[in-house]
Amino acid sequence: MASLNTLRTRFGIVLTVVIAFALLAFVLSLKTEMGFSGNDPKVGSIDGDKIKYSEYIEEYERVKMQSGASESDPQQAEMLSNAAWQGLFAKHVLEPGFDEAGITIGEAERLSMISGEHPSQALYNVFADPRTGVYDVAAVSDFLAQAETNVQAQRAWNYLNEQAVLERRLGKYLGLVRGGAYVNALEVAQGVEAANHTYRGKLVGRKYAAIPDSLFTVSSSEIKSFYRAHKDRFKQTPSRTISYVVFYVRPTDDDMLAIEKQAKAVGEEFAAADDIRGFVRGNRNGRINERYVSAAQLSEEEADAFFNDRMYGPVLKNDEWIMARVVDRKMAPDTLGIRHIVLPYTQEKLADSLLNALRGGADFAKTAMEYSAYDATAADGGDLGAMPFSAFTGEFSDALAGAKEGDIVKVASGDAIQLIQVYRADKPSKHVRVADIFYPVEASAETRRNIHNEAGTFMVNAKGSLESFNEAASAANQIPRTASIAQGAMRVTNLLDSHDIVRWANNAEKGDVSEIFTNNGNYVIAILTDIDDNKYMTIKQATPQIRRLLLRDKKHDYIVKQLAGATLEEQARSLDSQITEFDGLNRSAYYIDRVGVEPRVVGAITTTAEKGVLSAPVKGSLGTYVFVVDEIETQEKQTGEAEKVRAQALIENSMQQWALPVVQQMADIEDMRPMYL
Repeated sequence: MASLNTLRTRFGIVLTVVIAFALLAFVLSLKTEMGFSGNDPKVGSIDGDKIKYSEYIEEYERVKMQSGASESDPQQAEMLSNAAWQGLFAKHVLEPGFDEAGITIGEAERLSMISGEHPSQALYNVFADPRTGVYDVAAVSDFLAQAETNVQAQRAWNYLNEQAVLERRLGKYLGLVRGGAYVNALEVAQGVEAANHTYRGKLVGRKYAAIPDSLFTVSSSEIKSFYRAHKDRFKQTPSRTISYVVFYVRPTDDDMLAIEKQAKAVGEEFAAADDIRGFVRGNRNGRINERYVSAAQLSEEEADAFFNDRMYGPVLKNDEWIMARVVDRKMAPDTLGIRHIVLPYTQEKLADSLLNALRGGADFAKTAMEYSAYDATAADGGDLGAMPFSAFTGEFSDALAGAKEGDIVKVASGDAIQLIQVYRADKPSKHVRVADIFYPVEASAETRRNIHNEAGTFMVNAKGSLESFNEAASAANQIPRTASIAQGAMRVTNLLDSHDIVRWANNAEKGDVSEIFTNNGNYVIAILTDIDDNKYMTIKQATPQIRRLLLRDKKHDYIVKQLAGATLEEQARSLDSQITEFDGLNRSAYYIDRVGVEPRVVGAITTTAEKGVLSAPVKGSLGTYVFVVDEIETQEKQTGEAEKVRAQALIENSMQQWALPVVQQMADIEDMRPMYL
């Protein structure tokens, strides 16, 4: 039966079914009780429509309620907020577009999706039988029966229907896009030639990097002219730039001595304790390991202590003081080879019946293939392979410790019952289960206060201007770092869990200095140095890139003027360059050995070359080249019909892949949600 719990479990897949591209990811925990003093702020725009906070949070809460999902962890909250934004994108862009194009789903078609006649991925992800992978219509009926008396189930069903219908409409749209793809005869001919011809020859050239930039002048008028002619090259995502410093919180020598003293004092008490479990459970840094280990799985020092009834430690390892004692011992095989049959916990009678049959000689592998609910191993007769005893915990380690080859045991754990056959059992050896106490070497509360005070002093001195910020950083022996935060970004590069810094940056004014942020245990203070809301880079921002392109063009002209001679050898001498040979080159290549990534040169060789004829100069990405093709090898690797099928499939897939990103780009999405995290 498909239950609400099943729906929650599989919700992660459902959320990503409909829209095949990822919008800007983030973790959002908006609450209706946040309030904005009666205001309804804008959190973004989609296709010219302003998305207000109230509309966004309504969609967010609707998705959460109808899916049965929760905000129990950041990943789930991120999934919910992405689903909400995708829902708004569908509402403001996809659905109106589908309506205008006449892409609809009738009631009969919707019912055919529910019945499985026309499968829906959204419904399949929830109602497919996990054992067989077959869509289970009976499970749908069972769920609908629940929905009659369960409001939450009804909401979940409504949401699934919406997703299935949207998915179907989207599929029809992509089908129309795919149907518009066409490969013409010229493309087929070029594809056949690319597959069937390889080229061998020689080339010579000069790299642009080998020519000093100082030989050329790039004027501001040339830069402006290039910018105006190629403005679309310089589209950008609006962003904010911060400069920040990190006050690292590290333990002092006094802190480390105090922790060592504390660890050794606890160690003396631990060594003398009679109730090991009670002592460890009473220590906030204590834990009792679930697994049993052999001497071979321990260090020499650990094994010597544990197998001679002594405490291990206290010892400093990886910035932690560690001490451990044995809480239990077992004689158990080092390695066990096992098969298993997994049954739901509700099938106790079936488990007992199968256990009796298996112990009476029934074939375990065949029984596993027929009855086991765990498909991953059922097909192999339930075989889990050889496993160390340390892999087992709880009821499994208790049941298998004394197992011998041929034994079949029953283990009930969690929501399953397992019947386990031991087909390999190595000679038993001593295994121990240990309890340990660890004290991390970390800064004391006093040290943390002192560093926080330093950060507070810096914050006061840094206010006023970027110059003040940098002067304060110098006085505090801090090196400012720079980070650009793109619109919709949720984190600062190199700063984990930096949502609060991003939120501040999105709400700050240029020149503002932040409060003290706690980040990964350290203290961060930032200043907003720039706000760039332009959709295009400014000429000033684009100048370095434009200058490089114009220098490349000027260097190409310079190299062409240097070329002299009627043969490749003469032109090599004119450039004072060596001739490079190439072989096995075809049109699909982009890299030439000992030359580099030069798609333009490859294209010239494989499309315009005449055998034995010196080429015209080719302006490549890295340099300018001339070449001679000595041999063109032809093989019948590809036919025209096969190439047409290949090229058609390629262009159809490509058009489907880019259809939605193009729609998204045309919708001109503005994502301001990080301001309200």
